[in-house]
Parts: sequence; C-alpha cells; structure tokens
Amino acid sequence: MSNRKLFSIIESPVHPDFSALYRRMNLEETRLNSMRKAISELKNARPDFIVAEFIYGYSNNYAGVNISNLDVLLFSLQKYAPQTRVIVLVDKSEYQFVHKLNEIFPLHSVLQFPIPESHLEAVLQEYKV
Repeated sequence: MSNRKLFSIIESPVHPDFSALYRRMNLEETRLNSMRKAISELKNARPDFIVAEFIYGYSNNYAGVNISNLDVLLFSLQKYAPQTRVIVLVDKSEYQFVHKLNEIFPLHSVLQFPIPESHLEAVLQEYKV
C-alpha cells in the first residue's frame, strides 16, 4: 500500500498529537503551524487528508467575509487539491458554528474535543484505499 499524505495543521496547544496514529496507519504526516504555510505546501504536495482545528471568527480577524481560520485554506483546496478530505477538530463552545462553514465547503468529518484517538482512526479508516 502506498503512503497516503496528511497535513496536520497545528495552530494551538490544544491540538492533540496524533503522530503515532498516523504512522501506524501508514500516513505520511506533514506538520504545519499556520494556514499560510499549509496553503504554500499545497502547491507542492496534494494531501489525501487535512486535520485542522476550527477557530470561529468572533472578531475582526475574519471580518465578515470569512467564517473561520479555515476559509482561505478551503478555497485553496478547490484549486490545488479538490480531492483532499478535511477533518475538522472543534471545541464544544464553537461546535455550533461549524455548520456555517460546512454549508460552503464540504467537511468530511467534524470531531469535538476531547478527541479519542479511536474516533479519528475510525474516520481515517472510512477512506482506506
């Protein structure tokens, strides 16, 4: 089985480290610490999966046009890697806002913190090639 690629976009300390799971599942993980770096990396690599946190835009950081930290990345995926499956990790307090993003971009899975490794593994298993 060929290695599938996964981008793990870690923007906060609450993002769990699933690196051991990814290795066991024969996924080649690229760890990125910003959306800007992830978008840049999309130009060089087409991941099978992206695992990233959803951070709702309460303030002017995402001023009206964007719903969350993921919007620009998801627009970029349409151009560079439309087949990539996006797995979103979200805090309970922001879970109510994920549907707004999912109305615009298809999210393949939304997992609420705390996330047991077994839940992410089950989601990744659904897409086994």
